[in-house]
Amino acid sequence: MEAWLQSSIHTLLALFALPRIGLPAVFLVSLVSATLLPMGSEPAVFAYVQIAPAMFWPAVLVATAGNTLGGAISYAMGAGAEAAWHRWRARQAADHGDPPTPPSGCAPSDPVPDDATPSRPAAPPASHASPGGRWHALSARWFHRFGPPTLLLSWLPVVGDPLCAVAGWLRLPFWPCVFYMAVGKCLRYVVMTAALLHAWPWVSGWL
Repeated sequence: MEAWLQSSIHTLLALFALPRIGLPAVFLVSLVSATLLPMGSEPAVFAYVQIAPAMFWPAVLVATAGNTLGGAISYAMGAGAEAAWHRWRARQAADHGDPPTPPSGCAPSDPVPDDATPSRPAAPPASHASPGGRWHALSARWFHRFGPPTLLLSWLPVVGDPLCAVAGWLRLPFWPCVFYMAVGKCLRYVVMTAALLHAWPWVSGWL
């Protein structure tokens, strides 16, 4: 079993070229894993710190930067999807002679601003039609209640990346969102990498 574990680590290192490329590989893996692609970056960070223990903080900071940039890309994807959705709704309304649907965060009776971006969107009513269904409505209520600090949870598996996209859809202020993404992701890397480093000698010895 121990030989298999060592072989697996060497395979992982060879896959990401960590001994040769180092921090750029950590950045790339962290960036890709923070989009909507199903992969994790913690093994790459842990593997790099295993071969270079003195690089703990550089690895954590580089991984945080890559993961946060990936979250910002997800935010931009959400904002782009929201804009495309409302363009489609406007075309549908024009074809049927209905009033256009206001952007997220505007009440139906309010005038639609040309360039104003709400700092914290109003919770959408249950009848508000938008992609994502019940999960979208639930996350929108969380964002309405807590605002950008909700993105402290952007590190969570499965739901973290969609949270970034929903923040973009709701047009929350960009830089506060990026800040809270970075804080949450940095804490995740510090805690998980330190825990793995502490537990690894015991786990490898037990196996």
